Amino acid sequence: MTVSSRQTRFRVEGMDCASCAAKIDTAVRRMPSVADVKVSVVAGTMTVEHDDSLDVAAVSRKVSGLGYKTVPAGNAQSPADAKAKAAQGCTGDHAHEHGARHGTGEPTSHSGSSRNSSRAEKSDGLEGLHGHDHAPQDGSWWATSKARLTIACGAALAIAFVAAKLFPQTQPWGFIIAMAIGLIPIARRALAGATNGSPFTIETLMTIAAVGAVVIDAAEEAAVVVVLFLVGELLEGIATGRARASIRALATLMPKTALVERDGATETVAAESLGVDMVVLTRPGDRIPADGVVVSGESAVDEAPITGESVPKRKEPGDVVFAGTINQEGVLRVRVTAAAADNTISRIIALVEEAQETKAPTERFIDRFAKYYTPGVMVVAALIAILPPLLTGADWETWIYRGLAALLIGCPCALVISTPAAIAAALSAGARRGLLMKGGAILENLGKVDSVAFDKTGTLTEGKPKVTDILAIDRTKHEVLRLAAALEAGSSHPLATAILAKADDEKVAVTAASDAGAVGGKGVVGTVDGVKLFLASPRAASEKVVLDETLSARIAALNDEGKTVSVLLVADTVAGLIAMRDEPREDAKAGIAALRDLGAETIMLTGDNRRTAKAIASALGMEARAELMPQDKQKIVGELRKAGRFVAKVGDGINDAPALAAADIGIAMGGGTDVALETADAAVLHGRVIDVANMVTLSRLTMRNIFQNITISLGLKAVFLVTTVLGVTGLWPAILADTGATVLVTANAMRLLGWKGISAS
Repeated sequence: MTVSSRQTRFRVEGMDCASCAAKIDTAVRRMPSVADVKVSVVAGTMTVEHDDSLDVAAVSRKVSGLGYKTVPAGNAQSPADAKAKAAQGCTGDHAHEHGARHGTGEPTSHSGSSRNSSRAEKSDGLEGLHGHDHAPQDGSWWATSKARLTIACGAALAIAFVAAKLFPQTQPWGFIIAMAIGLIPIARRALAGATNGSPFTIETLMTIAAVGAVVIDAAEEAAVVVVLFLVGELLEGIATGRARASIRALATLMPKTALVERDGATETVAAESLGVDMVVLTRPGDRIPADGVVVSGESAVDEAPITGESVPKRKEPGDVVFAGTINQEGVLRVRVTAAAADNTISRIIALVEEAQETKAPTERFIDRFAKYYTPGVMVVAALIAILPPLLTGADWETWIYRGLAALLIGCPCALVISTPAAIAAALSAGARRGLLMKGGAILENLGKVDSVAFDKTGTLTEGKPKVTDILAIDRTKHEVLRLAAALEAGSSHPLATAILAKADDEKVAVTAASDAGAVGGKGVVGTVDGVKLFLASPRAASEKVVLDETLSARIAALNDEGKTVSVLLVADTVAGLIAMRDEPREDAKAGIAALRDLGAETIMLTGDNRRTAKAIASALGMEARAELMPQDKQKIVGELRKAGRFVAKVGDGINDAPALAAADIGIAMGGGTDVALETADAAVLHGRVIDVANMVTLSRLTMRNIFQNITISLGLKAVFLVTTVLGVTGLWPAILADTGATVLVTANAMRLLGWKGISAS
């Protein structure tokens, strides 16, 4: 029987560190019918794979018994459905165009199930990060149950101190009562953990240390230690809440309502109810309520909330717009291409959440290490407490006290959280810039990249030709452009689109030619102002007129630059030349230079002709290999790996699939909803070449941060362990060392949330 046939997601309230996740994971994994468990502290969620016999309510009770409020976030679904759902929204009309442009032949579109996703499914996928899970960290920190317990315990300790001064006979009972207020919930969690497979938890260590301190007549210190522990946990929760808020802030970009056009009238509906192919009206100042394509209207759209670009982008009919961006000037009619559960923002949140649930290699190593480290600490603490009195006749009370302090110092909390805190913060920071990485392992490995292989069309270049040169021969440049645009008016051919776009940029008035038509494989003909025109390839033009050596040399020079040349004939006279090329992205040169500065070699792998590839690569300062089939690209990537290089392959994720799979890291480059996330390990959502360098930089910063965290954690423990054994420090400094290390590690990891990335300017 296959156990992992269903998948259920739960919202878990109260988790604030990796040890919380470990306890929940261990307890639920021991339940019958459970195949796999993934717990995300930052998301506040747990995903359980199971068969149909699992009692979902029993899972909630099990986790609630550990001290965490747990409720199912939605209906159970198959893992395959869940995976497909995370990748949905990657396609649509824009993807159709993208695929057709690159010769994939078949459009890719949303599945019917995607279009009909229920609200329950939407909640299931996103609730953990959309602000619907009212976990303790989500509200004001002082209103949480954890804060109330800390304040109550602290107040009881203060009263005990005052009572001890005024009424000495109340000692040690006042401190014992104060300690009990905070320790009873801790001890209950320790007991629940022990009975569910996690005997060596921080709660266990704290309970033993506090009770032991009371036994050796150190009730005052025991009470202070418990209060400091609760303060430390509260600070961890606040820090974890910041990580949650950083991603959840994306969800707040979505407007609550949208204006839908129906039967010639507009109707206000909930934005989450929008379906594919609906037409919405977006007024100046409104946030666009869904991913879509502009049907009519022109406006500048502020995409900074999604892409980080400071300059608004001009949007015209046919252009893609993203949910959450801000319409600034004119009214736009937008046809929806993705349902609410599949739009750009929802997809980013779901993918980051999924990535945070996947442990990085370093995190897995730390987890394995902690399994042996924690019981080892308890053994060492016991030896410190027992051996000196037994072997040397030293004072039992003194050495038991030191053993208890060592027990607290050895708490692995800071060590265990050192990696996931940094990974979560880095994934969140990357997502805000449109850098999506499928898990901590990918994030870690990106820093090792020393060779990057790029596709050309649509990756290093825009994927559509632009007019680069207009050479006047018998007419002015303005006239050459006007006549060429007249011939191409109404055509959707890529070269025609480039000429018409240039005419629009130059404010050239275009009147469509009469008797216009295409001449198969040669060009287009038509009549303007009573004169016959022919916009043709150089070979076709040479069949009509003689192209002298000077003109032929100029055409050859433009071809050497990778440009396509069209010759405009006006009544059998060469009026001028128009050269076009698929130009590099604006930041391509800066992106390649940034990778070079990081020590990564770059190479272009393209199926285009050698002349064009060489021209583009030369302008960008990189090597090029041209006229390659998909299997050739795959072979070259394999050769680089055999040579000892750690290779990242960057492509559109469709026709580059073999090479993406062959690389150490496959990175999909795309614009918005057409990113082929399912074929790659990571994705540059907004099509910026420099973001490949940003991924490598973020990875290296994260690994440096993790190393710093581990050093802080183990370094502080080593120092205080020595001073405790020597009798210099005691219980108070011990718990301060542990709490301090945890707070320092978390705060250091949170610094990654402020990462801005490399700028192309």
